[in-house]
Amino acid sequence: MSPLDVFTDLWGFPEDGKHLAALPLLRSSRIPLLLRGHRYPRDALPSEIRLSAGDGQNLVTEDVTVVEGDVATISCRVKNSDDSVIQLLNPNRQTIYFRDFRPLKDSRFQLVNFSNSELRVSLTNVSISDEGRYFCQLYTDPPQEIYTTITVLVPPRNLVIDIQKEIAVEGEEIELNCTAMASRPATTIRWFKGNKELTGKSEVEQWSDMYTVTSQLVLKVGREDDGVPVICLVDHPAVKDLQTQRYLEVMYKPQVRVSQNYPAQGLTREGEPLELTCAAFGKPQPTDMRWLRVDDEMPQHVVVSGSNLLISNLNKTDNGTYRCEASNAVGKSHADYMLFVYDPPTTIPPPTTTTTTTTTIPTTITDSRAGEEGAIRSVDHAVVGGVVAVVVFAMLCLLIILGRYFARHKGTYFTHEAKGADDAADADTAIINAEGGQNNSEEKKEYFI
Repeated sequence: MSPLDVFTDLWGFPEDGKHLAALPLLRSSRIPLLLRGHRYPRDALPSEIRLSAGDGQNLVTEDVTVVEGDVATISCRVKNSDDSVIQLLNPNRQTIYFRDFRPLKDSRFQLVNFSNSELRVSLTNVSISDEGRYFCQLYTDPPQEIYTTITVLVPPRNLVIDIQKEIAVEGEEIELNCTAMASRPATTIRWFKGNKELTGKSEVEQWSDMYTVTSQLVLKVGREDDGVPVICLVDHPAVKDLQTQRYLEVMYKPQVRVSQNYPAQGLTREGEPLELTCAAFGKPQPTDMRWLRVDDEMPQHVVVSGSNLLISNLNKTDNGTYRCEASNAVGKSHADYMLFVYDPPTTIPPPTTTTTTTTTIPTTITDSRAGEEGAIRSVDHAVVGGVVAVVVFAMLCLLIILGRYFARHKGTYFTHEAKGADDAADADTAIINAEGGQNNSEEKKEYFI
């Protein structure tokens, strides 16, 4: 079949070529003619038969992005349909569908919808080889063509974390590598330690159309990292929430803490007991634990039982620093307890007065030196009050005695001196009688009433 035969058969021109005057309308075509599954390149056609897309396109389509193994749908739509023929071609310019007929023997292509305004075809089980440009052609006058691009995404085949050391020691730096293999396009790898995002260093290798990405993370670990997950997360348009993780295992030396069991609160006083407990945590768990006294020997009356230290009767010679040491395979740690023994508490009652009511004031001492000063002040006030009360009482007693004394010795004296003066007629005679009365002393008497 000659190119001219193809043209006349496709467009309905008679074989005698009487209507070849219409050929200039199809000049400069960029669309090779296809018919019955055969492709006719434009180089095989005379220049008069090359089709031109012309202006005023009515065809509409859109690009398709699909994950490998999924279904891609290609749609060729006509905005202003005039019942022209629509066909779909693959990247090799082979006809997939001509109207509702499928010349291509690839059963993965299935007709979804056909009408005068649309040709919609599905492609199942998409692979990378299906990627490329697919052409929609509309046989109008002049003919029109538009293409859509199918992009195939390939998620990573595998995601693996390799760790330099399965068990690390506190303070060491370890290296972790996360690899995402055979993806398209290349993946982006992100690192997380718990909820905190970290920064790694990535390298990309390309194999044919596939990419392998390896990200390296260098991490300095501490005891707080033991049991914490390190997460490798992939950002890729073909997959969501793809991640893998490894839990860190960190060895660390013991952490030691000394607690006071008794007295639970307050000061440690002379004569009272003291009980201390030592707690140690590490990885591995501490196996050796001991008590000692810093810069001095342990008193003989101190009882050590495992992690407990007991002093039943404190005295001033127990003052000092007591240390609990614990060790494991990683190292040794300790915690100190400083003991200061205070004086025992004292209670001093104030002095009483002659009244029948007495008052005793107890004093609780939290610090021995502060308690002694308070007791002295209390004694001073009590003594002053007692002295004042005694003085007042003595004065009252003295007043009572003096009163009784004066009351008993109060009286009137009557004498017979100058008794003759009472009978005298005048003063001179009274004086003479009085003088005469003094000579008669044996008659003088006193009366006490």
